[in-house]
Amino acid sequence: MTKLRALIFDVDGTLANTEQDGHRIAFNRAFAEAGFDWDWSVSLYSELLAVAGGKERIRFYLNQYRPDFPPPANFDEFIANLHRAKTHHYQQLIATGAIPLRPGVQRLIKAARSQGIRLALATTTAPTNVTTLLQHTLGEESPAWFNLIAAGDIVPAKKPAPDIYNYVLRQMDLLPQDCLAIEDSDQGLIAATQAGITTMITLNNYTKDQDFAQAVLVLNHLGEPDQPFTVLAGDAGDSRYVDIKLLNNLHHR
Repeated sequence: MTKLRALIFDVDGTLANTEQDGHRIAFNRAFAEAGFDWDWSVSLYSELLAVAGGKERIRFYLNQYRPDFPPPANFDEFIANLHRAKTHHYQQLIATGAIPLRPGVQRLIKAARSQGIRLALATTTAPTNVTTLLQHTLGEESPAWFNLIAAGDIVPAKKPAPDIYNYVLRQMDLLPQDCLAIEDSDQGLIAATQAGITTMITLNNYTKDQDFAQAVLVLNHLGEPDQPFTVLAGDAGDSRYVDIKLLNNLHHR
């Protein structure tokens, strides 16, 4: 029986509900700052989340929702500059402490560290966004808790392509059966399972209607001793919150 050696987390929507109250607001602030009247509502952003990656999302929005917008001569640079401004606004939002970690995240990360389970992050968000979130929720030294932070454009094809997970496996010298992934979306689930990694889902309002048939367990959140999770699919046994014992049980199925 293969031992669970590594836990791989997605970031946005998994560690914290950063999409609606973080990234979406930051995009809108960047647009306003640049003089555009583009406004990404909660419902529109739900549709745009089908496109992985911030720069890719801007391009898709302009193509699909603003066909009248005349693209600048250097369209790629224009999008990159907008996205850079968005990243700045996002980090300002995170620094206010307005977006806490989801239930159970801090507890599970600390439990994994205490038992020698390696930690990694696999995300499409920019590396600076990841470290800012970690430092303002887990402490200044917390990025060093992770053996690998695989983020942003480190691989050419973003989720649902498995590239980011394959990259984590290569860089950490791990086999898929050594790991368990925690995701919140169908795109993340497809990416991880295509890389051969057993995956658990903690969904949120943006992802609650997606297809998670391939997940080993689907929960509303990771849970706490005084805030038990709700099992939406799969079998958590008699567990009321996600701990290392439950992860090992899931990993061995």
